[in-house]
Amino acid sequence: MAAQKSAQSAPGKPAPDSTRRSEKSRRAIYEAALALVVEVGYPKTTIEGIAARAGVGKQTIYRWWSSKADVLMEAFLDLGEQSLREAGPVPYAFPDTGDLAADVKGVLRATVDQMRDPRFEAPSRALAAEGVVNEQLGRELVAKLMQPSLDLYIGRLRAAQDAGQVRPDIDPRIALEFFISPLAQRWLQHTGPISYEYTDTLVDYALHGLAPR
Repeated sequence: MAAQKSAQSAPGKPAPDSTRRSEKSRRAIYEAALALVVEVGYPKTTIEGIAARAGVGKQTIYRWWSSKADVLMEAFLDLGEQSLREAGPVPYAFPDTGDLAADVKGVLRATVDQMRDPRFEAPSRALAAEGVVNEQLGRELVAKLMQPSLDLYIGRLRAAQDAGQVRPDIDPRIALEFFISPLAQRWLQHTGPISYEYTDTLVDYALHGLAPR
């Protein structure tokens, strides 16, 4: 009986909050995964290393994720959502003011801000570089990280087609590459500065072409 009494919670003392403890562990795992992929690279990042860095057991990670790729993807998605929350209570949607050029320029400027954010830049570079040589990771990067944003571009371009602002025969899935592919290449390969002026120029060139007006 004495053993049973000692195991019970003291009167008036609240029971441990397992939800809060789990969230704290999950947050520590996110931070550890993102830090390690920057410090040692994706190939050398391991579940064991993430667990040690986060101060949790390896089985804690395997209870929530099946692989390090899953951990990193979720950590990176959480980082993006955190950035959106910090930007204010604005829904994640492509603006449609009726001015296609202004809307695309605004979204690309926000992308530039994210690319310049040290929290985003280092881990995203590491994952992007690994995705080039790791086909499975590359597909997951596109499906989980890039495709939702690409879908927003497609939707906005289709709305512009409906409004007569873009030729009806244009394929939005190809047209969006005029905006984002040069920016991604410049960012990945360090071929020039990433700036508002640069992305504004991309939009002007894409929408108005290179021929004399």
